[in-house]
Amino acid sequence: MGRRVLVIGGGGREHALAWRLAGDDQVEKVLIAPGNGGTAGGKIENVAATDIKALVALARQHKVDLAVVGPEALLAAGIADAFAAEGLPLLGPSQAASRLEASKAHAKQFMNRHQIATARSHTCSSVDEAMGCLDDFAAPYVIKADGLAAGKGVVIAGDRQEAEQVINSMLAGLHGSASHTIVIEEHLVGVEMSLIALCDGKRYAVLGTSQDHKRLGDGDTGPNTGGMGAVSPAPSGSGLDVAALAAATIEPVVRGMAEAKTPYRGFLYAGLMIAADGSARVLEYNCRLGDPEAQVLLPLWEGDCFAALAAAAAGRLADSELAWSSKAAVGVVMAAPGYPVRPETGIEIAAPQPDAGCMIFHAGTRRDEEGNLFSSGGRVLNVVATATDIATARHSAYAQVAKIGFSRAQFRKDIAALG
Repeated sequence: MGRRVLVIGGGGREHALAWRLAGDDQVEKVLIAPGNGGTAGGKIENVAATDIKALVALARQHKVDLAVVGPEALLAAGIADAFAAEGLPLLGPSQAASRLEASKAHAKQFMNRHQIATARSHTCSSVDEAMGCLDDFAAPYVIKADGLAAGKGVVIAGDRQEAEQVINSMLAGLHGSASHTIVIEEHLVGVEMSLIALCDGKRYAVLGTSQDHKRLGDGDTGPNTGGMGAVSPAPSGSGLDVAALAAATIEPVVRGMAEAKTPYRGFLYAGLMIAADGSARVLEYNCRLGDPEAQVLLPLWEGDCFAALAAAAAGRLADSELAWSSKAAVGVVMAAPGYPVRPETGIEIAAPQPDAGCMIFHAGTRRDEEGNLFSSGGRVLNVVATATDIATARHSAYAQVAKIGFSRAQFRKDIAALG
């Protein structure tokens, strides 16, 4: 009998996960809750469930062999603990382990305690305290909401006046309770890179490197977003010892969590700043696959994805490297007009069958009763291409973007331009 998998979430990352798992021969069915306008088809079925109680009931009803969590908010809310209490298999860290992402102040304390290289910082909960902490840093100032803010809780303020405005705004509730506490840290110089691993509580295996493009506009201009595109492998990682990077940034987390009796099982994402001398410091940890990083990593994962994820969830990840393609992948996000402030929805989209080597992962889309496709969120599509090198993959991705009918879509034209 074939395996049944539940992928939890409705964005581009979850579409990529469902697509990749559906490609495994042993997987018979992939349920995606709630999915989106592009996820259903073939082995993949959308199911209407979003809260933890409903998801537990869904997994029990369909006798799923594995649930895989995409969004960080559900992990922070304790979905892994709820599934474990019912004896249901799920890949994702516990609520306690998820604090590594859910609280930046906690993450800083953890990194300092386990001697993980990171930026110098102060945690503040009042305006007076934060204004005093600014004196310990020079512009530009990095100001972060402590809690989860949908990828928009980090501001790099160019001068003191802007920093003070950001502090006042955050502590006044810009991100709700997520910014009742803030972290102010030194600005690191270098190139950002993502290192993502699969962990089973005792061991880990590196998935690969990638590079996100956070800013809305070309040349890294405009506001921060959830991510406007990605490339894998990360150009900034060329020549670096990835195993050594993982030993310095992933291994201490796995070991530290195990020592604290909160074993870490799931995807662990280390956001790194690579300096000119090749040294790395951790900017942040995420307790799940990145988005849009997942969309460029998963097409390069060779072998049996389901078996590896199920083994990690059960604490039995093999002591070997995962099979990884030597190809490159480039993903370009097509966002709604008005994103990230007030994205327009309800725009009809014409997305043709992708060319060979290309994939179109949906995020903010829905279909009407006739099956017509419309935008329903900020980041709408992620167009991904794989090829033997970054330049070829980039060319193919943008050629596919040009074939999609999406009026006034926003997308960067320089994703992976330096690759």
